[in-house]
Amino acid sequence: MSQPVFHTDEVTKVYNTGDVQVFALRGVNLDIYASEMTVLLGPSGSGKSTLLNILGGLDDATEGSAFFKGMELTAMSERQLTTYRRDHVGFVFQFYNLVPSLTARENVALVTEISPDPMLPEEALAMVGLENRIDHFPAELSGGEQQRVAIARAIAKRPEVLLCDEPTGALDSKTGVVVLEALSRINSELGTSTVVITHNAAIQNMAHRVIFFADGQISEVKVNKTRLLPHQIEW
Repeated sequence: MSQPVFHTDEVTKVYNTGDVQVFALRGVNLDIYASEMTVLLGPSGSGKSTLLNILGGLDDATEGSAFFKGMELTAMSERQLTTYRRDHVGFVFQFYNLVPSLTARENVALVTEISPDPMLPEEALAMVGLENRIDHFPAELSGGEQQRVAIARAIAKRPEVLLCDEPTGALDSKTGVVVLEALSRINSELGTSTVVITHNAAIQNMAHRVIFFADGQISEVKVNKTRLLPHQIEW
């Protein structure tokens, strides 16, 4: 394999609630590689989202180190993390966070206006199959279409990594497949390292690697020798 895009060394995250310490992560060691689609699989509360937030520069670790291409994220200042998120990372969350008063094109343009080498908004929306919906407002789009606008917004700045937290969690299975097809296309055509958090075990079958979480730790890592396409997944 190539050098890892992400590397973590004994990452631990503890939340203090009064006199009680809650361990969200317990010494996680992980590598994620360039152009790989990785699924982090586990129940709610297992630490997946906490790790994703640390990798994305949205949260810090209590102990341990996290690196992006050799740069130590856990040693960066808030200003450095802001630059890192702007220049290198695309985020897709369960809820779409679109601006309701802006069209699909304008929502994507919010990102392209601050990026050093962006796609045209129309190009990003075409990547997710919405070239005919670019002038529609969020209220005129289905849930799946809104999520694809959110994906287009995330990829429009050409990020090296795409971090997705339950991207199909609010969607039915048919719509979820369409969203997963968009993520799969971005991973294969752009070579974007893609990390997908889910508790839906079926989604693991489209990943290069599956990392299982339980109680803040990695319990198993599986390599898929044969990957399924999103439409082949049995939900």
